[in-house]
Amino acid sequence: MTDESVKDPLALGLGSLGTGVGFGAACLTAAQIVASILRGDLEPSAYRDTAPDPLLAGLIAAVGVAGVCGWYRSFALDNVWQRGVIAVLAAIGAIIVGFLAAPLDRFLGIIGLIVWLLLNVAFGILAMRWSIRGKGDEGAGTGA
Repeated sequence: MTDESVKDPLALGLGSLGTGVGFGAACLTAAQIVASILRGDLEPSAYRDTAPDPLLAGLIAAVGVAGVCGWYRSFALDNVWQRGVIAVLAAIGAIIVGFLAAPLDRFLGIIGLIVWLLLNVAFGILAMRWSIRGKGDEGAGTGA
């Protein structure tokens, strides 16, 4: 048995947390992009009629996506309590990282938000790969 096939709970937990934070923050950033586009193209009175609150929808989506990603990726952990903590921390982290995109809208505009979105997606993918490596592949492909 090599070192790569052993389950690493720390890598699994932190990778799951990072996956939830990355993809959840990407959802919130996407909602901020939509809100920024609507604010720029519409009058203030027409903005509320067109989209009641895209930021609230993005916040709810971010919490849901982050929690589900954190819970699903940490499925190989034996302790359900740890999985729950990872899911909750992923949701809170996604909100915090997603809110960091608000100043980018003021200083760098929509291009800055798009770059932040892509960075969040890239972080989520890298963290997912880390959690998959941490899961190990005990007994996988041995035929036994």
